[in-house]
Amino acid sequence: METFAERLKELRKEKNLSQTQLAKATGLSHTAIVYYETAKRIPNANAIIILAKFFNVTTDYLLGATE
Repeated sequence: METFAERLKELRKEKNLSQTQLAKATGLSHTAIVYYETAKRIPNANAIIILAKFFNVTTDYLLGATE
């Protein structure tokens, strides 16, 4: 899940968002965003879909299955 963590952090920074701002924009908790970006927790399918839609990328991209 390190690819997910890296890609999430990269996408967030590209939009110049803080972790708190991303949490508010997606309805996910700030703690969840921190854990996802540090690869301490694996997001559930719903969270992956929410983040993919927010960043307008595929879930496969977020998960590292595609470039």
